[in-house]
Amino acid sequence: HLGHHWPGSETLAMNDPIQVLCLAPELPDLVTSPYGPFVLHPVADLAAAGSDQAAQPCDALLLQASGAISLAQVQAWADLPRVVRDTAVLVVAPEPPASDTLRLVQQGVQEVLSQRQATPERLGSALRQAVERKRLEQATRKAFATDLGTGLPNQTQLLEHMSHLLALREREPAAMAVLVLRMHGLDLAQAQLGVEASNVLCRKVAVRLRSGLRASDVVASLGSDTFAVLLAWMVSPEDAVRVAAKLVQMLRRPYGIAGQELALSVSVGVARYPEQGRQAQVLLHQALAQANDAQPLGRAGDLAANDEG
Repeated sequence: HLGHHWPGSETLAMNDPIQVLCLAPELPDLVTSPYGPFVLHPVADLAAAGSDQAAQPCDALLLQASGAISLAQVQAWADLPRVVRDTAVLVVAPEPPASDTLRLVQQGVQEVLSQRQATPERLGSALRQAVERKRLEQATRKAFATDLGTGLPNQTQLLEHMSHLLALREREPAAMAVLVLRMHGLDLAQAQLGVEASNVLCRKVAVRLRSGLRASDVVASLGSDTFAVLLAWMVSPEDAVRVAAKLVQMLRRPYGIAGQELALSVSVGVARYPEQGRQAQVLLHQALAQANDAQPLGRAGDLAANDEG
C-alpha cells in the first residue's frame, strides 16, 4: 500500500505530480512527458488497485488489459463504480471492440485506448486530460451538490451516495434504510413571518435532524419542505421505524422563530433495503410515496404552540 500523503486533486497545480496507480505488465515510460510529471505506483491486480485507491486516493488509474486481466473483468469489477467517482480511469487493451469501449465509458471510464495508440506521448496526454476532466467534474459536482438554504446535500448527491453504498451492500450485506420526512407548516410560516424567518426555520429543522442521528447517517434536502435520512447500517430492519418515530417527535417540538414559537407537523415514509428495493431511485421513490400519502403528525403552522408530545 502507498505510504505517503498526496495533495488533494483540487489543490494541484500544473507542475504538481500526477499520482497514477498502474496495473500493467510493465510501467510506461512517462518520465519525459510534457503532460506530467507523473508518479507511477504499480499494483498487482484489481483487488489491490481497489484497496490502494480506497486507502490513499490517486489522481488516475491506468489498467492494461493483457494476460493478467481482461476487458470483461474490468467491466465486472465490483470496485469500479466507486473508483470512477473520484479517479480518472484509463484502460489500454490490444484491440478493444467498440461494444466493450462504449460499455466501459458508460460505466465511467474516462478513455479506452488500443495498445498501438498507447505510445508514451499519447498516454501522457490522455492521462493528463482525463485528470483535468475529472477535476472539473468534481468541482462542478461540489458546486451543485449542496442545498444553499440548509447546507445539506441535495437529492443528486444523496442518490449518488446511496448508489455507492448499495454496491457495497451487495458484497457486504447489512440492513439499511432511507426515510423521507415532509414538514407541514413552512408555507404558513413564510406567509405569517416572512421569507427570511421561513429560511431560518428550515435551517433549524436541518440542525435538529442532524443532532438526532449518528455521524454515519446522511441527512439531505429534497426541496423546500422535504428531507431525507439515509441510515447507512442498522442492527435490525425494525430500527428504521424506531428512528423515524424518534425523529418525528423531535421535529414536532416548537421552534423559536422571530420571537415566537411555531409548531410544524410531519409526515414520514420509510423504505428498507433489501425488502423494498435494491436501487437508490427505487428506495427513495418508495419512501417519498409513503411520506406523501401519510397522515401528518402534529399541528402545522400553529403559532405559540407548546405541543411537546
